[in-house]
Amino acid sequence: MNNIIGLKQSLTDLPAREPITGLLARKLVGKHVMIQYVTVKKGVSAPQHQHPNEQMMVLLEGRMRVLVGDVTKGELTELELKPGEVIHYPPNMLHGGEALEDSVILDIFSPPSETTGIDNSSG
Repeated sequence: MNNIIGLKQSLTDLPAREPITGLLARKLVGKHVMIQYVTVKKGVSAPQHQHPNEQMMVLLEGRMRVLVGDVTKGELTELELKPGEVIHYPPNMLHGGEALEDSVILDIFSPPSETTGIDNSSG
């Protein structure tokens, strides 16, 4: 984890990882919260996944199609996010999505963790 406390840090200078081809994630981890700066290419999908972290996803640039809920239970909701919009995922909520354009996302997670749901998915 990148534990940087009380220091100014550029999100774009953080180490990048690519858990899904076309999706670059840069993470900054604090004691109680974690942020992740994500760039995703048009057409790239994150499969539905869940994690014990509460998550807020803020779309900074682009457009995203987001799927929330369990399709096997008929509880799937599809939303389109535009820049400046935010979605809240409570802990363990199934969610996934697709970039409709090249997009930039700021994810906020609590509590912090070594991995996120996409790191644990098979996608």
